[in-house]
This record gives sequence, structure tokens and C-alpha cells, in this order.
Amino acid sequence: MEQKNNLYSKSAFHQIEIVVNSILEMINTLKQEDLLIRPTQGKHSIGELLNHIALIPKADFLISEEADVIELTGFYQENVYYSIEELKLSLIQNYQSLKVSYESFSEQELLEESTSYWGVTYSRYEWLLEIAAHLYHHRGQLHAMLVHCCKQDPNVALFE
Repeated sequence: MEQKNNLYSKSAFHQIEIVVNSILEMINTLKQEDLLIRPTQGKHSIGELLNHIALIPKADFLISEEADVIELTGFYQENVYYSIEELKLSLIQNYQSLKVSYESFSEQELLEESTSYWGVTYSRYEWLLEIAAHLYHHRGQLHAMLVHCCKQDPNVALFE
């Protein structure tokens, strides 16, 4: 596969790599039993949040490629992870898959628009920015859960 290595996605992936690496560092501070902690009744446990985070690069890419709600529901149902190692491996693999997909896009292809199943239309590049923002958002949630609810400061740098 030809790598186009456009400057836009290369810069965005630098930022995504920062967030993925810091999430992996936070995961490395956890014990298996920590995944069951549910700081707020009716909200995600740490493990459920991490499962969502691990799937973001692939799920959001599928959304950007106009997957419908049935496809996304199936994707989420088929990809549930319960161990720290599975969560880390899923995040790494989904990040790598996203990166490989974007490396094949030309600058023109990054400008092509697609519409999500709920009606939002973005260019491929905007979808990539959305994926970065989505990962940063949930990393912040994870950090807050660990620090404020579990009294476990992971001592992980959140920015360069």
C-alpha cells in the first residue's frame, strides 16, 4: 500500500499518539479489580470506560465511513474486553488500524465528506480531529475517576 504521508494527518496522529500512550500508562497503573470500580451508580465502571476508549479509533473510523447504527451496535457487542491486557491490545491495534487507513489517504481524499448515521457531515480530516477530541475527552474522564473517586493519582503526563 502506498503511503501518502500527508502533513495534516501526520500532525494529528502525533497528538493521537500522545493521548493513546498516556492512556496506556494509566492502564498500567491499574489492577484487574480496579476495572470493576463504578464511581457513580448508573454510569460506566473504569473497565467499561476503558473498553469504550479502546474501541474509539475503530468505531469512530467506521462512523466516518458511514457505518449505520446496526453495524456499530454489532461492532460494540462483538468487541467487549475484560482484562487489562485485552484492553491495552485492543487500543493499540485499533490505533494502528486507524493510522494505516489514514496514511493511504491523499490530501484530496482527506477533504472528502461523509455523513454519520445521526446526520453529522465532516471531511475525513475533521473526523480525524473528532477522534482525537473523543480520545482526549475520555482520557480526562478516566484521569478524574482515578484521582477523585479512587484516590489513585496515576502520575502520568497528560501533555508534552
